[in-house]
Amino acid sequence: MPASIHVIARYVAQPGKQDALKAVLSAAVSPTRRELGCYQYDLLVSTTDPHEYCVVERWGDEPALDEHLATPHARQMLDDVEPLVASPPDIRRYRHP
Repeated sequence: MPASIHVIARYVAQPGKQDALKAVLSAAVSPTRRELGCYQYDLLVSTTDPHEYCVVERWGDEPALDEHLATPHARQMLDDVEPLVASPPDIRRYRHP
């Protein structure tokens, strides 16, 4: 069985844009959770910085994650966050060693 893929995606909103960023990120949660191969997709906000959001994801395998990234809602989310963030999103993939 292929190893699951974990993703940590960090987004930092520009000053005054945290509510707009939260709305864009929140809109992707429900459709993503319905995707085949998605085991976890949680949006979190930092306890120390209200401008910092994190999405914690777990996917069944790399192809499931790649399929997710090709969906219209994932592509739209990435396009919509671009003008709202202070720097490009920090998106990292992990697997068990």
